[in-house]
Amino acid sequence: MKTLTALLLLGLLCSLHTTSAAVMGIEAITARNCCVKFHPRRLPLDAMVSVYKTSSSCPRKALVFTTKKGKTFCVDPSEAWVQSHVTKIESRSTTAKTTMMSSTTATTS
Repeated sequence: MKTLTALLLLGLLCSLHTTSAAVMGIEAITARNCCVKFHPRRLPLDAMVSVYKTSSSCPRKALVFTTKKGKTFCVDPSEAWVQSHVTKIESRSTTAKTTMMSSTTATTS
């Protein structure tokens, strides 16, 4: 009887541990994709290669710029310089796609 009680208690403790570990894992992933604070200074446009919005589940709306070296910076989307950078980066991206598609079409024709 004591052995059965000990096994049940051990099983209960193991299930509680795995449940709490799973919750912490989900929180870590969410926290990693959300911006806690914004970069304090303007970033150089020529170093930026891409931009994306953080998840709508994040407590703070933010954009994330990625540099040529792969570094990421959280920025405030309401800043004028950020909006200007986004427009220019998206323009670059659209131009590159259009150029690539026209060169592919010219090659296959």
